[in-house]
Amino acid sequence: NVRRYPDGWGEAAPLTGLLYCADCGGKMYVHRTNNGKRISQYTCSQYSKVPVGKLCTTQHRINEDVVLSLVSEMLKAIAEYAKHDRAEFVRVVQEAQSSQQTAEVRKQRTRLATAKQRVSELEVLLCKIYEDNILGKLSDSRYATLDAQYEKEQSELTAEISVLEKAVKSYEKHEKDADRFIALIDKYENFDKLTIAMLNEFIEKILVHERDRKGSIQTTQEVEIYFNFVGRFVPPAFGEVELTPEELEEIRKREERKDRLHQNYLKRKASGAQKRYEDKIKGRKKAEIEAKKAAIRAEDIAKGVFVPVSSLPQREPMKGVQTA
Repeated sequence: NVRRYPDGWGEAAPLTGLLYCADCGGKMYVHRTNNGKRISQYTCSQYSKVPVGKLCTTQHRINEDVVLSLVSEMLKAIAEYAKHDRAEFVRVVQEAQSSQQTAEVRKQRTRLATAKQRVSELEVLLCKIYEDNILGKLSDSRYATLDAQYEKEQSELTAEISVLEKAVKSYEKHEKDADRFIALIDKYENFDKLTIAMLNEFIEKILVHERDRKGSIQTTQEVEIYFNFVGRFVPPAFGEVELTPEELEEIRKREERKDRLHQNYLKRKASGAQKRYEDKIKGRKKAEIEAKKAAIRAEDIAKGVFVPVSSLPQREPMKGVQTA
């Protein structure tokens, strides 16, 4: 869990500690304003580390309200699915959970059986070389070499078996987690308003991919939600929308227009026209954004949300305590 606390913007960010970059694995940090507007956005923390773009090539920017809306809709769909067919819901949840762990656990169980069998074989070998040494069939030096070799292998396998048994037991324990997740779904009547407590109860982590078309207002962006107890679970048919031929044609035209605008942008960038335009408006645009941010800050000061350090009462500096 990550401690969330009010900051200079007056309230805790609900998704702090839950969002991660899907490409580099870095945490995503919240920014409370964007271009002078109150729009909370999350970006990859690794991208901005100097040199910028070295640890992660892009920001993976995403609006907070988009993520909250997606989580809300996902939980609503899960709750509705559970209500409609409880038995099928339990089966699908357990199946989804099992598919994420079965391959690894199967490998661990196979290795565990092999290791245990080898330990038993080594025990037999240790007894045999001891008898051979007593009967004079095996020299003392040869016995000492084999004894040390078998003891070392047996010790290493015993340690490995301990680790594997813990892993398998942990998996068997998690098989019951599907029931815990279902009980958690039943705990709430609706998911219209997600509180920080609810997010902590349900969400393990959220992975944010880069937008399919950077710089575009309308674009797709993959977001993976991993729930506590069951991992990544998407209810059947979630997000599937059957589009009409007219809607498909509209999407095609919109994407063509985006392609055309992007190509024009690349041409302007190559010719230097884009940079000249940006340099021309940079000062004015920066001043406009700073004015908007100042207005937001003034509004927060008026509400008592933010208190400038300069307005705090002055205190006498503390004097050091002298020792005799």
